[in-house]
Amino acid sequence: MKAHAEIAEVWPRDGRIRLVGRIHGLPARDTAGSWELVLTRRAHPDRRLRYAADLKDDRFESELPVADLAAPDYAPVEEWDIHLSDGTVELRAGKHLDDIRGKKKIFVYPEQHVGNLGVRPYYTIKDNLSLECRTGGSA
Repeated sequence: MKAHAEIAEVWPRDGRIRLVGRIHGLPARDTAGSWELVLTRRAHPDRRLRYAADLKDDRFESELPVADLAAPDYAPVEEWDIHLSDGTVELRAGKHLDDIRGKKKIFVYPEQHVGNLGVRPYYTIKDNLSLECRTGGSA
């Protein structure tokens, strides 16, 4: 299996989304250094948001404020892909090491609101974790 950031916990609450997981598929020597959570706006890949990620051995934790996802040029639905990066390696965040397939239809996280924007984490059809932002505030 390809190296990735395996998500163990997703906590969307109080205007923040907290992610907990571990790095899978990289030797321990390759997990040293400074890591960050990177969000990439799918419709505008040059638009990226970065947040510090606490890393201990292969385990990571990071959180982001939902308000950072608000943008004046949003389409009715925007998506952000989530990666963990040390600046040279970029690992896609997802949940692949369990026996559950099709998480998109199984795992439903609560939506949080920032003004007219509704934000919720979701799993893609490839069981990667992304964020969906909908104007109008309802998913």
